[in-house]
Amino acid sequence: MTPLSSSRRAVAFVNVAHALDHYVLLIYPTAVIAMAADLGRDYGPMIALSTGAFVAFGLFALPMGWLAERVGRRNLLATFFFGCATSLAGLTASSTPTAIALWLFVLGVFTAIYHPIGASLLVSHASSLGRSLGWNGVFGNLGSAFASGGTALLASTLGWRAAFLAPAAVCLAVGLAYLVFAPAEAESHVAGPKTAPPSGVGMRVPVLLALFAAALIAGGMTFNITSISLPKAIDERLGLDVPLAVTGALATGVFLFGAMPQLIVGRLVDRVPLPTIFVGLAALQPLGLGLAATTGGAPMLAGLTLAIAAIYGQVVVNDAMVARYTPPHLRTKAYSVRYFLGFTASGFAAPLIAVAHAGGGFGLVFTLAAAFGTVIFGAAVCFFVASKPAAAQASSG
Repeated sequence: MTPLSSSRRAVAFVNVAHALDHYVLLIYPTAVIAMAADLGRDYGPMIALSTGAFVAFGLFALPMGWLAERVGRRNLLATFFFGCATSLAGLTASSTPTAIALWLFVLGVFTAIYHPIGASLLVSHASSLGRSLGWNGVFGNLGSAFASGGTALLASTLGWRAAFLAPAAVCLAVGLAYLVFAPAEAESHVAGPKTAPPSGVGMRVPVLLALFAAALIAGGMTFNITSISLPKAIDERLGLDVPLAVTGALATGVFLFGAMPQLIVGRLVDRVPLPTIFVGLAALQPLGLGLAATTGGAPMLAGLTLAIAAIYGQVVVNDAMVARYTPPHLRTKAYSVRYFLGFTASGFAAPLIAVAHAGGGFGLVFTLAAAFGTVIFGAAVCFFVASKPAAAQASSG
């Protein structure tokens, strides 16, 4: 196997893993609509059962960088596939809130493996940073998109248990294929992105890191609030009485339209300064979420599509920042910290949605999301201003 084909094969599995990671984590927000009816329970308490999954999704990302040094990135990614298959099979057999919450937590632990390990592997094998991150983002968002539609279709035709069992079988099959076909753990044969922070940035590093951390935490909240709420928000506020399968299809459409701009953002990463892209995307998030909070029907869908496009585009920029300014030997650990910050606090989005939905419906839910979006925009503007003098000094040197 030539070095180039080995890298392409590694990137292909990383992209498929990204799609599966988002798919399996977002099965429950759609399946819960059918589960609540079947088990005779209310939506609010049922959606809150997923809190453990989303908290674990961020919390357990932190040790993955250190764990990778001991067991290898390839072995961890294989564990991701088989762990997700086991967790989904456990959910298939669950009927009580305790069992559902337990298996969702276990699922969160295994899904936490992907982002720090997958992002590190991707960057190691990427021949073009922006393009590779853009396509990887699209795969992840295709997983998010088809989680709604696929889950709704399976739940409405075969029952909600099938919505967990079918992807469990897919994860198992892909995991076996990964062990057979994926290249053995080794350093990339492709020259990864060079780490070249602007000169003169040294004294600004604490400020830039603080701003970046604030944007990551707030961005995790907008990401989870929007992703988890989307199926039920369409079900409630579309203004039409449609079956679950149609609700899922509409949610899939919103995710798909929101995902495609990641390819554009990926191209921009290779051509435009990252702080500039950061500001532009951050401005769109409170705009789209504000529109979703104050409208229903088609305008709400348009607002959510705009917000999701900006949220997912920002994910590409965030990963590019880590890749571009972190030394290769620290990159996996850096991604662990990046996803720990982005996903741990956002794990509490589910109970926040439950409380806000009970108090003011999805108008209040999306208003809170827009407030987090405003925090991101403020951090992005400050990041742009703080980094500009350093960049100017670098260009004049």
